[in-house]
Amino acid sequence: MKLPSFEKARILVVGDVMLDRYWFGDVTRISPEAPVPVLKVSKVEERPGGAANVARNIASLGAHCTLLSVVGADEAGDCLQRLLTEQGGVEALLHRDASISTIVKLRAIARQQQLLRIDFETPPSHEVLQAKLADFKEKLPFCDVVLLSDYGKGGLAHIAEMIRLARAAGKPVLVDPKGDDYARYSGATLLTPNRSEFREVAGNWKNEAELNAKAQKLRAELKLDALLVTRSEEGMSLFREQDVLHEPTHAREVFDVSGAGDTVIATLAVMLASGADMGEAVHIANRAAGVVVGKLGTAVVSRDEIIQDMKNQD
Repeated sequence: MKLPSFEKARILVVGDVMLDRYWFGDVTRISPEAPVPVLKVSKVEERPGGAANVARNIASLGAHCTLLSVVGADEAGDCLQRLLTEQGGVEALLHRDASISTIVKLRAIARQQQLLRIDFETPPSHEVLQAKLADFKEKLPFCDVVLLSDYGKGGLAHIAEMIRLARAAGKPVLVDPKGDDYARYSGATLLTPNRSEFREVAGNWKNEAELNAKAQKLRAELKLDALLVTRSEEGMSLFREQDVLHEPTHAREVFDVSGAGDTVIATLAVMLASGADMGEAVHIANRAAGVVVGKLGTAVVSRDEIIQDMKNQD
């Protein structure tokens, strides 16, 4: 298939943003203070994570993204704003909450192996979340697709109201879910849980028929147009009322799966905003995921990389 133009696609992203920090170095000895390796840091990298990584992926594909979220009034929040501004293609409206710290995920890495991850996080205040909801209402008319990226950090307390407002305005709503309570996502266009997230909600299955039954039951209960379960090495499966579409993975070297879900939902949103149907969007999102898992950390994919991957696989 031929990729549509992404230039006019406008995506409104709301969710939990975070700063991904990477400390790269070498380990040559064990600490004399405790039986742990000593990492001598030689390089530090900072990347937007969570919903901010979704926004990066949308911009990297050549579409326009407006990002609504909450950060602390701190250095990490300043860093996130700067990184997103430098990215281009992202209008980052980050509400500052002086009572919280910006979510930071710090990873220590030696020889491309993660040794340790340290998380810093606190939930945002009710007042700041109300201000974000007001911004959502203001920006809603100017987007083609709404994307809600839930990382379970408290930034989407008003998600049910956002889904209701968006659907009333005729906008497709894509949700990357978290946790075991999916009732708050009721009425969305598409939910994109990964295999383990879906299992947490629906329980185990023994075969494809049982998986299909559980997926269709959840889709119907939540009044979703579709449910997409991403299944790692087993590809991804799209469940709609009229059919089930399965996209297998393409054989390739997997380097890092972190952030692959962000790439999938970002690509889906851009494809749908560019006029593609759901089946086409899932096919290209599967391609994009295959490209991004060959990169280290929370990475992005460009339109040209997807086109090249399609040529290589044909």
